[in-house]
Amino acid sequence: MNKFKFIDLFSGIGGFHQAMENLGGECVFASEIDPHCIETYYNNYKIDANHNVREVAAEDIPAHDVLCAGFPCQAFSKDGFQKGMSDTRGTLFFEIERILQYHKTKYIVLENVRNLVSHDQGNTWKTIHSHLKALGYRLTPVPIIISPHQFGVPQLRERVVILGIYDPENADKDLQITFDNPKTKDENDVYSILDDGKVEDKYYISEKEEYVLNAWDEFYKGIKETVIGFPIWAEYFKDKDAEEDFPEWKKEFIRKNKALYQLNKKFIDTWLIKYDNLQSFTPTQRKMEWQAGDKIKSLWEGVIQFRPSGIRVKTPTCFPALVAIVQIPIIGKYKRRLTVREAARLQSFPNTFIPDADDHQAYKQFGNAVNVDVIEQAARKLFEIK
Repeated sequence: MNKFKFIDLFSGIGGFHQAMENLGGECVFASEIDPHCIETYYNNYKIDANHNVREVAAEDIPAHDVLCAGFPCQAFSKDGFQKGMSDTRGTLFFEIERILQYHKTKYIVLENVRNLVSHDQGNTWKTIHSHLKALGYRLTPVPIIISPHQFGVPQLRERVVILGIYDPENADKDLQITFDNPKTKDENDVYSILDDGKVEDKYYISEKEEYVLNAWDEFYKGIKETVIGFPIWAEYFKDKDAEEDFPEWKKEFIRKNKALYQLNKKFIDTWLIKYDNLQSFTPTQRKMEWQAGDKIKSLWEGVIQFRPSGIRVKTPTCFPALVAIVQIPIIGKYKRRLTVREAARLQSFPNTFIPDADDHQAYKQFGNAVNVDVIEQAARKLFEIK
C-alpha cells in the first residue's frame, strides 16, 4: 500500500505508530490516558495523544485508512482478573466497534495478549470475531498468534493479532494469512540486540545478587542431575512437610525436592552450611527454577530473572517477554540487566527512539508496548491482500 492515514487507539508509547510509519503511514489521531506515555509519544512523534477515546465522538475522528489498537489487555491476561467482556476495560473493544461502525475503516490491526484466545472458553474471541464480521470485515477464521522471535527478534512474546479488511459483500470469506519461514526459538540469540562493551554502572547486579547467584551456580554444578524438571525449594529439602491443604501439584514438587536432597545429601548439606542455611537470602532467593535443560553448564551462561516465584534461568536464545511488572532480565555472561535502550531494541523500536527519562517508567512502557516488528510484518501481509 502506498501512502495512507491511520489512527492509533490506546496508543501507549507508539509501537503501532512506529510500525505504520515504517510502512508509509501518516498518523491523524492518537488516544492515550497515561500521562507518562502521552509525554513519550509526543517526544517521539510530535502528536498530542491526550484523548480519552470514550469521550471522543466518532465523527470528530479524522478519516483514515487503518485503525490500530492494542486495546487494554488486563481483562484477559493471566496477570489480571480475567473478567474479559464483563470488565469495564474489556468493553473498550466496543469503543473500537463504535468508530468502525461510523468510519467503515478499510483495514484493522488489533493486538492483545495470548490469553484472549482461551478466555471464557473461547467465547471472548467469538464475541469479538462475530461483532467485527457483523460490521462487514473479512477476518481470519482463527486468531493469528505470533511472537517477535519468529522474525529474529530474541523475545518470546506470543500475542494475538487480529487483522481485517472492510468488505461487507465478502465478509463471509475468510482471510488466509501466513508468515514465510518463521524462526524457531533456538534460531535466535540474545546477544544480537545487546550494546557492545561496558554499559552504565547502574545496570550491573549488586554484590548481594552476585553472591546469591554464585551460590545457586555452585548448587547446580554440584548436584548429580543436569536436567531439573521442577522448581527447587530449599526450605523443603529436610524436615518441612507439605501442608494438608496444599494443592496436589505443590505436594508433588515438595516430594521431588525431598528426593533430590536425599540423592545429593552430602553435597547439599555442605552447601547449606557454607551459605549459612541461606539465612541471608530472601524467601524468593531460596527458590530456583532451572529452565535451561542441559543446554548450558552454568547459571552464568544463561538469562536470569529474580521473580516472585524464585530465580529463573533460561538458555540465551530468547529473552522472556518484557512485562510491565519490572523483572528485568539479567545477562549472566555480563552480570548485568538489560538496559533501557536494549529493552527498546527488544520491542523493535529504532535506536533514535527517545525513552522516558525515568528507567522504571521506561521499562514499564516498553513492557506494555506492542512489538513494532510483529505489527509491521502482520500489517504488510494484510495490505498485500487484494
